[in-house]
Amino acid sequence: MMIGASDVFLVIDVQNDFCPGGALAVADGHAVVAPVLRSMQCFEHVILTQDWHPAGHISFASSHPGTAPFTTIEVAYGPQTLWPDHCVQGTPGADFHPGLNIPHAALILRKGFRREIDSYSAFLEDDHKTPTGLASYLRERGLKRLFLCGLAYDFCVRFSAVDGTEAGFECIVVEDGTRSVALRGSVEETNAIFSDLGIVKSRSPSFF
Repeated sequence: MMIGASDVFLVIDVQNDFCPGGALAVADGHAVVAPVLRSMQCFEHVILTQDWHPAGHISFASSHPGTAPFTTIEVAYGPQTLWPDHCVQGTPGADFHPGLNIPHAALILRKGFRREIDSYSAFLEDDHKTPTGLASYLRERGLKRLFLCGLAYDFCVRFSAVDGTEAGFECIVVEDGTRSVALRGSVEETNAIFSDLGIVKSRSPSFF
């Protein structure tokens, strides 16, 4: 697969709290680092996203007495999965994985920093209408095709790929550069949505 000047490598939430030993560890999450570093060498344009929650964030089970992590409640913008406290602003858990060395990344986009709304997607908050500004950033630079990887496949990668596609960008998921939370059929649902939208999955070695 040829990589061109209008392509972007979008690395989603490769942070300590999503890796083994973290507050919301994704199984084998650290394994995405090697394919990410291998792939990023092909791209002139690289963007990182960073989950960046304030204390008491709406997505934390601890913010809702009597609830437990990985259950779902209704909030103003719809269903909200509750998580352990994670990626709290300024904590080591919110830092990027120490092996994620991408000095030519042009943008670090922080998301989930509003206390009363979650944000899985790199494009929209979870109300599905408040933009992060990424679409405008890409359009102003004439960037059209996105290769997405990171954590987790069935949540933030999924929502980013769906919203990116609906915003008019071609989205390709670098499958070996992702890992899944695998919560209540979330992987199967993600696969079905990608198939319906024509979102292609590729593997990093195909870039060479």
